[in-house]
Amino acid sequence: PPAHSQNDWIGPPDKHSNLRPIIFYVPPEESTLERQLREARQEAQDCDQHFWARHNCAFSQEKEEFICSRLKSKGLEMRDETGQKTTLNAEEMADFYKDFLSKNFRKHMQYNR
Repeated sequence: PPAHSQNDWIGPPDKHSNLRPIIFYVPPEESTLERQLREARQEAQDCDQHFWARHNCAFSQEKEEFICSRLKSKGLEMRDETGQKTTLNAEEMADFYKDFLSKNFRKHMQYNR
């Protein structure tokens, strides 16, 4: 952000967490309470960034493994004869999403707390 800015700046979504990072404005005469609030907000942002980056990475990896496993069990390859990626239908993917959410229920509950 420009040196004369007096606002927080919000960046583009992070490619791993999908969260938009914030660069917090620091007033020149920031009080102790204001600093503590800003630091608490930054700490919360860092925790969110870390949690969602790990979560999304695990999601992508497990999703890919699920798709490969299902296609293999059907005798299909990851790409068809034209080179297009082979996909599963919505019902098959619903199995994955339900499973993933069930496996990660405790993590989500702990995150929300």
